[in-house]
Amino acid sequence: MNELAPTTPNAKIANAKIAPATGWRGTVADWSSDQRAFRTVSWGKAMMWVFLLSDTFVFSCFLIAYMTARMSTTVPWPMPSEVFALEVSGHHFPLLLIAIMTFVLISSSGTMAMAVNFGYRRDRRKTAALMLATALLGAAFVGMQAFEWTKLISEGVRPWGNPWGAEQFGASFFMITGFHGTHVTIGVIFLLIIARKVWRGDFDGGRRGFFTSRKGNYEIVEITGLYWHFVDLVWVFIFALFYLW
Repeated sequence: MNELAPTTPNAKIANAKIAPATGWRGTVADWSSDQRAFRTVSWGKAMMWVFLLSDTFVFSCFLIAYMTARMSTTVPWPMPSEVFALEVSGHHFPLLLIAIMTFVLISSSGTMAMAVNFGYRRDRRKTAALMLATALLGAAFVGMQAFEWTKLISEGVRPWGNPWGAEQFGASFFMITGFHGTHVTIGVIFLLIIARKVWRGDFDGGRRGFFTSRKGNYEIVEITGLYWHFVDLVWVFIFALFYLW
């Protein structure tokens, strides 16, 4: 003979289905449910995402200001294909240096992604080698950018004017590319610091210090990768809006 289901008040509460909230309470519950996705995220990764979000606003303001200045000026805007051209063996190559810079920086995203992959496998030698390769590509990008600045300055480009047309060109160019180049330089320094720690085994032995307080934790490599991929993504927008427009 089957036993009857318990009919105590506690059993009824346990078996009862909770009706979903409606109205503004339901809206608040829906939006706050995403907290579960971030509950296990480390403090360092969460703070990096907050920083990248704020930096996105800054770069967006710079690019919007550049587009506003370019569309509102009555003086002809210089042609990027002419301003950023290179003379090689007597031949004129439009945007040659910019194309090489873009290729180098996008390639560095590939090496950084592989470094993160080997970091989670705890292969410290390959992780360190790939991070050093990423830093080398980033340093090459900064070096080519310094060459580009030197070339334009020698041709008369200044933040307050330039010999090819609209005066806003110089201010926009030095502000946007300089701000991005600073980010790349900081990323290169950070890559070298973390690569050194990975190479000497700080993460495997739990050696005390910056970013290495927990044994076996390679998460800082991923956090570095987040920053680096962001810098590369920003360059895609700068390349499209400043050099191709």
